[in-house]
Amino acid sequence: MSFAWQTQSTTDRAQIERWARHQPEANFITATGMVHDVLDVPLDAGRDALERLLAEGVEVGPVAESDDGRMLLFTLTRGTPEDEDEWWPCELDCHPETADEHPGLRWHCRGSYVLVPPARLPGDGRAVRWVRGPEHELPDPLSLLEVLTEVCGRYVDADSAGSAWPSRR
Repeated sequence: MSFAWQTQSTTDRAQIERWARHQPEANFITATGMVHDVLDVPLDAGRDALERLLAEGVEVGPVAESDDGRMLLFTLTRGTPEDEDEWWPCELDCHPETADEHPGLRWHCRGSYVLVPPARLPGDGRAVRWVRGPEHELPDPLSLLEVLTEVCGRYVDADSAGSAWPSRR
């Protein structure tokens, strides 16, 4: 990925189509925090939370999972540049480059990005794919957060290996 991704990003459909035509094997990323955010959770916890949310009739929206053990739940953003009092930067959670240091719930908002499925992860052919496609409406992230944090918390408590997950003290 280009280190200049923030300056190269665009919503220009013609440019995106040119890139796709000239580099058909390229992955695309989507910058978060402008139109949408992404709640990024460990895959097992995410699957449990998704099952529970759907059973409760909660509008979940698009969901992707990756072969590196993460589930991505796409949501509306909590704030926009026009509403400067209502947004917060991703740095309050983690930088995309330091995501491995934050194995629990991550909130990709302004200043972050995620791969757009279908995509290939660098290395050994792992992939990111849709579980629920982008045709689903984006929900408010707060409608998912309680269940996601509860389920992720159960996985933390069950983790006997003493991982780097934030734990209750």
